[in-house]
Parts: sequence; structure tokens; C-alpha cells
Amino acid sequence: MRSTIVVFTLAVVLCFAGTPAALGYVSPATGKDSPGRVTRAFDNPERDWLPGHRGVDLAMPPGTPVHAAGPGEVIYAGVIAGTPVVSIQHSDGLRSTYQPVAPSVRQGQFVEEGDVIGTVMPGHAEHDGLHWGVKTGPKSYINPLSLLDQPVIRLKPVR
Repeated sequence: MRSTIVVFTLAVVLCFAGTPAALGYVSPATGKDSPGRVTRAFDNPERDWLPGHRGVDLAMPPGTPVHAAGPGEVIYAGVIAGTPVVSIQHSDGLRSTYQPVAPSVRQGQFVEEGDVIGTVMPGHAEHDGLHWGVKTGPKSYINPLSLLDQPVIRLKPVR
């Protein structure tokens, strides 16, 4: 049993190894550490040209306020290929993107963590909700959930 606990603890540590530490980011769905309900997980393909899901989808009905995940400059607030999008460049080099969002911010505006940047619009994929993506470079994405504080897992010794 003790070896099971050690293996489980090691697995939890390895799950978060290599992901950026939370730098004061919050969920765009809640404005807090909790992401809300994830309806589609992050699925980064092995090659940048392969299909995948380079972000997470969060359950948010149309009209729900969307919060800035972290402080930064709005670098885009408009429509791309018929989809309303807001993108924020953060001081740590990350770029977060939110869609479909009717923006309440404008390009060049600075926002703080948790500020409302717009509202969810209907029609994302096969369900309504918000797509939240985070880039570290031109073709490099990370799981946005890795930016949120992770829950503390405490294991009790078995007697």
C-alpha cells in the first residue's frame, strides 16, 4: 500500500512538471482559480500541422461575462473568420485568446486579472461555451488550466 501512495504522489508531481507556475492567472469563466466545467480538454498534437484542440472549452451560456485570465494588453478585439475574438498579451510572454466573445474592450487597452473583457456569444463548436487558448510562441500552445493554482493533494498514511 505504501508503494501505491508513493507512485500516486510521484504521478501527481509529474503531471505538473514542465508546466508554468501559476502567475496570478484566473479562469475566464469564474474570475477565480476554479476553471468551472470543462467541456472539451486540451489536446496538443505532436506536430503543429496535425489536428488537435489547442485550448480548453468551458461551459458558459451565451451572455455570460468573460474575465481576463491575467493582466496584459488587449492586442486584438474583433472578428476573425466570422468568430468574435479577444486576445491579450501578458507581460510574461504568454498570449491568451478567448472565443466567441463579444468584446467590451478595445485594442491597446490594458486589463487586470479578472477584469470583464466581453460576453460569450452563441455558437462555439457543437455546443455553446467559451474556447480559451494560451500560446507561448508562434506555434506553441500550453494547456490553459496549467496556469491556475493546482489543488493541494494530501495523502493520509494508511494504518
